[in-house]
Amino acid sequence: MALAWILSLSCAVASVVISALVGGKAYVVASFIVVLCTIVPFFAIFETRRPQARELVMLAVMCALAVAARAAFIWLPGFKPMAAIIMIAGIAFGPSSGFLVGSLAALTSNFIFGQGPWTPWQMLAFGLCGLVFGALAQRGLIRREKLSVWARVGVAASGAVFVVLVAGPILDTSSLFFMLSRITPEAVIAVYLAGFPMNCMQAAATFVTLLLVANPLLDKLTRAQRKYGMLVR
Repeated sequence: MALAWILSLSCAVASVVISALVGGKAYVVASFIVVLCTIVPFFAIFETRRPQARELVMLAVMCALAVAARAAFIWLPGFKPMAAIIMIAGIAFGPSSGFLVGSLAALTSNFIFGQGPWTPWQMLAFGLCGLVFGALAQRGLIRREKLSVWARVGVAASGAVFVVLVAGPILDTSSLFFMLSRITPEAVIAVYLAGFPMNCMQAAATFVTLLLVANPLLDKLTRAQRKYGMLVR
């Protein structure tokens, strides 16, 4: 698995360097290579776990819930609670499962919102939401049991900050590859500044959803895990 990571990162770095030298349409090719090289190892890690059918059913339910959360606010651009549901899935089921839920939720929801060259970037960004919060829970920094009021506020604030500083900029980065013929420092600044208000709306949706939904949803998921003997990995 370590070799897979090394090869993936090497291909990603090489594609970025080549696209920077060539420019033009090479940016599009490089963007796909970077994202695919980043996503594939996570799917490989999940596959090596040999998950049980009952776990796959629960993950499919969380994926469907995340898609529904995004579709429910189709009338309000930017305000999408999907990231919060993915973070809860990561907390409940672990980092690799969280990444799977996030990436598949992004792919599936785009059958409603529209597929395009931005889809792999969305899969990466939302997958990282589940991965990071799953890793935090795995290390004991976030409890999987019932959260206190202040713990909920902390988790909600962390989710909002993650969206603004990590997930949102990853989505903005896709615009650099597909909207520009050549990337310049001025263009980079303009793209990230233009995306900041939308990222703040996404962060607000994440904060509110985690604050209101984290406890009841985690309670249901924890009880299901205990009842069916599912391990958190």
